[in-house]
Amino acid sequence: MRVHRLTFAALAVAAGLSLTACQNGDDGTGQSAPSATSHGSAPGGGSSSNGADQGGGSDSGGSDSGGSDQSGGAGTGKGSTGKGSTAGTGSGASGKVDRCHTDELEVTAKDNTIDGDPDGTVAVEFKNGGGRDCAISGYAGVDLKTSSGTVSAKRTGASAGQSILKNGQSIAFGITYPLNKSGGSGVRVTGLLVTPPNETKTVTLAWPGGPTLPVTDGAGAPVKVGPVGSAGQGG
Repeated sequence: MRVHRLTFAALAVAAGLSLTACQNGDDGTGQSAPSATSHGSAPGGGSSSNGADQGGGSDSGGSDSGGSDQSGGAGTGKGSTGKGSTAGTGSGASGKVDRCHTDELEVTAKDNTIDGDPDGTVAVEFKNGGGRDCAISGYAGVDLKTSSGTVSAKRTGASAGQSILKNGQSIAFGITYPLNKSGGSGVRVTGLLVTPPNETKTVTLAWPGGPTLPVTDGAGAPVKVGPVGSAGQGG
């Protein structure tokens, strides 16, 4: 009986071990599923890779397209504003032409007396050498330097219109003065001072007219200046 009991016990132990082995085998098979699922983390990795791609796309596309466009837009806006501002302050934007300045004008004088005229005439020419169009109108300031002091020319009172001088163009006005027919030495003229209209800088020229003016007591004909554009004739 004892032998049979030991045999039964041994069989029971063997059966138990067999069942345990089967359960362990089933558990191993059951664990293999999570292993496949974790391999299925490739979609998760893929999604992470896609996220990086999307992030890259967002960095390159979003910031490149958004940031660059905005930056470019801002640059263009500033550029446009700068150009607009510059144009606004320029003479072209207002449609006005700035006046001719003394430093832009080549000033010359020549004798323009016509035989038979009671007075002598000197023509003064302004030539635009400033490289741009400029406007000129009115009367120039004219003074004669003489051995007795400075003689200022009087305006004729003729109408003075505006002229636009293109670069290289010229315009003239005339100075009339009394001829010395007295036979005396008269007052010697030593120079001519010309100030363009609306300017303060004066140009000194040699006097090309008669060498002397008659000595008068103030009742004689004065030196006169015509408006710019008077074609070299003072009166």
